[in-house]
This record gives sequence, structure tokens and C-alpha cells, in this order.
Amino acid sequence: MADIFHLAERYLDRKVIVTIDKDHGFEGVLSAVSRSPPGVWLSAADAVIFRSTLANPLPQIVSRHKKSEIFINLNSVQRMEILPSE
Repeated sequence: MADIFHLAERYLDRKVIVTIDKDHGFEGVLSAVSRSPPGVWLSAADAVIFRSTLANPLPQIVSRHKKSEIFINLNSVQRMEILPSE
């Protein structure tokens, strides 16, 4: 049975969006997965802000702030989305 770590390791070097809460997240390349502490490393990362409206309830990225590398603890992650490869 696969756990979240095996699933994340399968997508190393792929672009992902990690949602921290309904308005904030990070977009970057998944570069490493850590078990202790549980988390993921993103390289070429951007901090992103999401917005949704009544007319368009699906959250859209409205703002980006450049970051280089960032560690995100999995205890604070609500969602991780793998983006299609180019």
C-alpha cells in the first residue's frame, strides 16, 4: 500500500502547487521528500495568492512572489496538485 511519501516521490522534478489555506500556497518544482520532519522541498518556488468569486468559485492565482527554495511541512498542507508536464 502506497503512502503519501511514495506518491510524492513518484512526482519528483515535476511542477506542483501546494495549498496551505484557501488563500495561500506555493508553486514550484518538487525536489525532495522528507519523512522526518514530514515535508516537501520545492525549488524555483513562488508564493502564490488564490482568489475565488461567486461568478468563478474555482480559486485562481492572482499574485506571485518569488522564492528560491522552500521546505513545506506536510502538517500544514491542505492540497498538493501535480501540474501537467510541458
